[in-house]
Order: sequence, then structure tokens, then C-alpha cells
Amino acid sequence: MRSILQKRSLRYVFAANLVSMLGSGMNAAAVAWFVLKATHSEMALGTLAVFQTLPAMLMLPFTGVIIDREDRRRLVMMLDAARAIIILVVSVLAFRGTVRVWELYLMNTLVAAGFWMFWPTITALIRELTPGEEFVHANTFLLAGVQGGWLIAGSIVGFVYEHIGLGGVLLIDFSTYVVSFLCYFAVRKGRHVIPRPAEIRSDIIAAESQVGRFRREMKEGIEFLRQHRSVVFLGMSWALFLGAMTTGIVVTAPLSDHVFHAGATGYGWLNAGWGVGAFLSALYAPRVIAEVGSRRSIALSMGLLAISAMLAPYSIVLAVAVAIYGVMGSARGVSGVAMNTSLMEQVPDHFMGRVQNIFYFFGTGLQVTLGLIVGAAAHNISLAMGFAIIGLVYALAFVSSTWPINAPAAAATSAAE
Repeated sequence: MRSILQKRSLRYVFAANLVSMLGSGMNAAAVAWFVLKATHSEMALGTLAVFQTLPAMLMLPFTGVIIDREDRRRLVMMLDAARAIIILVVSVLAFRGTVRVWELYLMNTLVAAGFWMFWPTITALIRELTPGEEFVHANTFLLAGVQGGWLIAGSIVGFVYEHIGLGGVLLIDFSTYVVSFLCYFAVRKGRHVIPRPAEIRSDIIAAESQVGRFRREMKEGIEFLRQHRSVVFLGMSWALFLGAMTTGIVVTAPLSDHVFHAGATGYGWLNAGWGVGAFLSALYAPRVIAEVGSRRSIALSMGLLAISAMLAPYSIVLAVAVAIYGVMGSARGVSGVAMNTSLMEQVPDHFMGRVQNIFYFFGTGLQVTLGLIVGAAAHNISLAMGFAIIGLVYALAFVSSTWPINAPAAAATSAAE
């Protein structure tokens, strides 16, 4: 663990994610709460979730090639700068009292476009910077930073929102992007691109058109998955998990408002419960993964998420719901480390962008459908039905992570040699 922190570049990456997620967590919670209070509709939250995924559906088929071809540090810096500018503009509108719901939809759409490209890029960057024997520890530190930011955000967002409003929260988010940008700027100097495998001859690449090169690189990523069944099942679990987790925004704010009548403060407590569980999981995730293996860790986590999601709307008091969210956050933490570690172990460095983006593409496609279905079910039937649908998706991820496969894909190791 200490060897990870001794690496200057990784220290800056982890610090950037801690600070950035503080702002992003507050942003997500504040926008969701503002939309719910402005519209009084779970369907509006479902629409918000859908708009967060639309740019990903358009971008993800193409950005994987870019991530594998360009300097990943510079890509992350560009994404942070673009999102900071967008959030600053909307923050000014909120301070003036003229911000509208459709403008928040647009902001979330543009910021989400950067988000869905950011995460495959940062995972690939950490894979690039980390020695193979340290993948579990690197992912644990990454998760600790991410969930530490969300923990702080969840703990204070309800109180902060009530005092400084949406504009103040967005201004805080803008400042965290500035800090994140500076951290990535300090990671290293110069441009660094992942070397291509020796079997791809430079004369062939030189003779290709840009379109031809793009098509070949896309086919390489798809062919890699065809030859690695274990990676495909990992991707299925990841996609289902992403779809369910990101749709949680549709039901969490209504749980505080409609069931416990706790307002923005209760919403903050629920987010804090999730953040505490996820942050604490960094203390024991490596041990759990070492004891039972990555695949079983994912399965156990998905099972806990499924059960907890179905129980949450039946909580007697807010404290019980916060505890359930803590269990869900903990399961999310263990599964996140296990999934990222499995991916890094099985996928060569030069395929990381393309393989991840295929998983994210299907996960965001599922989120579009789930956002509408869960929003409609929560609004027209019951909030419990919305939670049950999310729990069912987690259950499907459990099935995917326990489905029998012939053998782990060891070919990735040989491909990287």
C-alpha cells in the first residue's frame, strides 16, 4: 500500500479524484433536489437521468479509440476544463435566480458527456501508471478518493444547499474542477502515448486512412472480447451495475421527501450513508478480494445491493434507511475495486479504452431505459416499485457474475508480453 503512495503521479491522481468527487457529489445531489422541488415529479428525475446518458450513447463507440491513441493525462485535463466552464455559466444563472430546469438538463447532458469519457480514461491512466502487482491497492486508493469526496459531499450537501442554494453548490463544484485540473497538470510533463503492439507494422498504419485506422482499431477491441469470455461476463455485470447505480438518483430524493418528510437534510443523510459505506469499504476490500477472489466479491456485492435496494423503501425511520444505504455503499466499494482490478488484470494496456467503452455503452443504454421505467413506476405506482426494479437489475448482475465460464482469460497476459 505504501509503495502506491510513494509514486508522485498516483498521489496527484488520487488527490484530484478526492477533490473532484466532492464537487460532483454536491452538484448531483443539489441538482436532483432542485429539479424535484421545482417539478414535484419523479418522472422529471427520470428524465434527468436519461439526459445524463444520451451523449454517452453517441460518444462511447468512438472515444475508446481516442483514449487508446492519445495522451490520457491531457484528455483528463481537457475534460475537467470543459466541465468547469459549463458549470460556472449555470452557477451564474442560479445566483441571478434565472436558472430553469431545461438549463439544468442541458448542463447535466454536457457534463455527463465529459463524465462518461473521463472514467474510462482515468482507469486506463491508472492502469498505465501502476505496476501489475499493485492493481488492487491502486484501485482501492482510487475508490477511497472517489468515495471520500462523495462522503464529504453527502454529509454536507443538505445543509450547504439550504444556506447557499444551487448557485453556491455549483460554484464549489467549479472550484474543485480547477483544483483537479492543476493536480493532473502536475502528474508528469510532456506527451505520453501507449506504444502499439509490435505485430502492427508501422508501414501498414502509415498506409491507412484515418477512417480505415479507426475501423481496424474498433474491430481489434471487439475481436479481443470475442476471444475472452470471462471479460465479457465481467462487462455484463459492470453494465448492469452501472445502469442500476446511476438510476438511484430517481428514487433517493423522493425517499427523503415523500416517505420521511426530511427535506434536503434527509437527502443529505442518505447520500452520507452511501458515502460512509463506500469509503469504509476501502479498509477491507483488498482483504475480501484476496480471501474470496474478484469474481465472488462482485457476486456477493451485487447480491447485497439487490436485497438492500428492495428493503430501502420499507425502512421504518430515516436512520434505518441511512444504514441500508451504508450497506449499499459498502457493496458498491468492494465491487468497484474488484471490477476494476479484474479488468486491469485481464485487459492489455493498449485495449483498455476500447474495452471499457463497450461496457459503458451498454450500461448507459440500460440507464436510458431504466431512468424512464423507474421514474414512471415510482410516480404512477409506488416508490417501492421503483426500488424493486433497481434491485432486480442488481440481481441480474449477480447472475452474470456467478454464471459458469470455462476458464479465466489468460490470453490477455500473453497479449501484453
